[in-house]
Amino acid sequence: MSGGPLIVQSDKTLLLEIDHPDAQACRMAIAPFAELERSPEHVHTYRLTPLGLWNARAAGHDAEGVVDALIKYSRYPVPHALLVDVAETMDRYGRLQLANDPAHGLVLRALDRVVLVEVAKSKKLAGMLGNRIDDDTIAVHPSERGRLKQALLKLGWPAEDLAGYVDGEAHPIELAEAGKDGGRPWTLRSYQREAVEAFWAGGSGVVVLPCGAGKTLVGAAAMAEAKATTLILVTNTVAGRQWKRELIARTSLTEEEIGEYSGERKEIRPVTIATYQVLTSRHGGAFTHLDLFGARDWGLVVYDEVHLLPAPIFRFTADLQARRRLGLTATLVREDGREGDVFSLIGPKRYDAPWKDIESQGWIAPAECVEVRVTLTDAERMAYATAEAEERYRMAATARTKLPVVRALLDRHPDEQTLVIGAYIDQLHQLGEYLDAPIVQGSTTNKERERLFDAFRTGEIRTLVISKVGNFSIDLPEAAVAIQVSGTFGSRQEEAQRLGRVLRPKADGRQAHFYTVVSRDTIDTEYAAHRQRFLAEQGYAYTIVDADDVLGPPLPTVD
Repeated sequence: MSGGPLIVQSDKTLLLEIDHPDAQACRMAIAPFAELERSPEHVHTYRLTPLGLWNARAAGHDAEGVVDALIKYSRYPVPHALLVDVAETMDRYGRLQLANDPAHGLVLRALDRVVLVEVAKSKKLAGMLGNRIDDDTIAVHPSERGRLKQALLKLGWPAEDLAGYVDGEAHPIELAEAGKDGGRPWTLRSYQREAVEAFWAGGSGVVVLPCGAGKTLVGAAAMAEAKATTLILVTNTVAGRQWKRELIARTSLTEEEIGEYSGERKEIRPVTIATYQVLTSRHGGAFTHLDLFGARDWGLVVYDEVHLLPAPIFRFTADLQARRRLGLTATLVREDGREGDVFSLIGPKRYDAPWKDIESQGWIAPAECVEVRVTLTDAERMAYATAEAEERYRMAATARTKLPVVRALLDRHPDEQTLVIGAYIDQLHQLGEYLDAPIVQGSTTNKERERLFDAFRTGEIRTLVISKVGNFSIDLPEAAVAIQVSGTFGSRQEEAQRLGRVLRPKADGRQAHFYTVVSRDTIDTEYAAHRQRFLAEQGYAYTIVDADDVLGPPLPTVD
């Protein structure tokens, strides 16, 4: 884009270059409706998509505010036609509305009659719509509410869902802010309260908060608003048990009122916590646990780490549109491109707090992000050069040259609790042996995981080597240092989750440290740059250092 226009348009995606001395103010203004694409030096390139603009519209941002931000922070004058295009794109949201008609039930209603005529002719809506009621209204088959929203989004006319929700089976739930069983009094933080209010006003949708900012408490407060039976979907059993402990401590719920539905237990209670894994497991080609969705008259369904929602859960959720749905996540980025399904089936983004805002309020720890670049040995370089393309990332990411760098980083923080995180099991076993540290991986039993996590929390274990199971939903507030040695290619969501492992605020206010060890002159470096995009958007700047600066000469060798 150097020397070109401010914005280029391709496949309904706009790229915007920003060059402004107040980078934080720029991010604050642009982030609600755009995603950082790349950030070389002072010039930041943001990606504007229709979905991003519709999410902003659903969250209460209007086209005038978006256009003003583009004009104010643009590197070059903004072509008027493109400003009009942005405004008209945002205006598409809500010109079709789903509503409940007293006489006809679920209907699709138009604020723009021509749009209704256009979409009604689409073959993509075949079987979803019923009879035309009048010029502005068409009946909708209630079972098609979710699938209709998906189809309308793909047609470029996202419907605003105003059809309301069933209350579900009532169940008393209150926040225990006065303290419970001798616990200290506490209160919801202002942003947590705002998030709950925004979610409840919208009816369903997603709350985006940094890791460590208390998303579980937002879920608990939403449950206290609903006062109804609740189904909570989580990534794994350990995460589910953390939810249970937090709900028992922070609400009026007792242990007997909360059930676990996992590979180990099948309890259905007024509040039931189920894992994505058990719900998506198949026997004989069929999903055998779908009855859980109809086991109670749920008043609220909570999706923890909604950015990781497995594809089958989307299909199940399409049939749950009359239930209030709350998605919780640190980032709406999905590497599979299914953000549109989250928008349609869980709901649009209702609340989003920039990470640096929460940090400035003292609710998450300040963090230093450092990329350490290592130079491969001649033998490693030759092996990389002659490898097949599909093997190159693995070879670069798991280079044994990284091992001494990890040890040197640990030596920099001898008194800190440290997580060493990677994606390849062989590499993790090498690290575990090299560092004499225990390993938590997918095959580690839940009992052993909890034992190791408890030992880490108490300080009995200073260093823990952990696989992708550590990317999400583990509560290790004592972790102050994370060293990433390999990742899932260029996953931005994974990078955000891994930084989140060390962002829990420290009792003494000390800084967190996030290191990523990268092999230079390889695809490892390219993937690292891609992974860092989301965090750069949140205001985190990576310092790049050479491995020699960490190690000091001479460079250690590994047999």
